[in-house]
Amino acid sequence: MKRTPRATTTEVASLVAELEKAEAYEQKLRQLISDARDQLAAGNTSVALSLLNAALSDIDAATDVVTPSSRPPST
Repeated sequence: MKRTPRATTTEVASLVAELEKAEAYEQKLRQLISDARDQLAAGNTSVALSLLNAALSDIDAATDVVTPSSRPPST
C-alpha cells in the first residue's frame, strides 16, 4: 500500500508533536532531579525525598508519554 504525501505529512507532524512532548517531559524530570540534588546538598533530606517521590508519581501518571497508547504497534 502506497502512502500519500498527505498521510506522510500528517504522520510526521504527529511524530514531531510526540517528540516535543517527550522532550518537555524529560526537561521536567531533569529539573526535579536537579532540585532534589540541591536539597540533598543543603542537607534537606526529607525535601529531596519528597521531590523524588513527586518525580516517581509523575512518571507513573505519564505512561502515555513514555509508551504512547494511541498508536497501533508497528509491523
